Amino acid sequence: MTTQLIIDNQLLETAFRVGGLKTPKETVNLALKEFIKKRKMGDVVEMFFSVDYDSDYNYKELRNRK
Repeated sequence: MTTQLIIDNQLLETAFRVGGLKTPKETVNLALKEFIKKRKMGDVVEMFFSVDYDSDYNYKELRNRK
């Protein structure tokens, strides 16, 4: 897909330096991949708060089994 974007030049230059990338295309593609990865990680973190833990679970007891 071809898309024309107006991007802040200072942001792009900073991204070049920080990312060690050579082209605007590489920089934008990497930024999009990292954005998607971060958002997906946020979804996983939210799942941790939706898990119902068993109040009778005793990890110390299981650790000491032989």
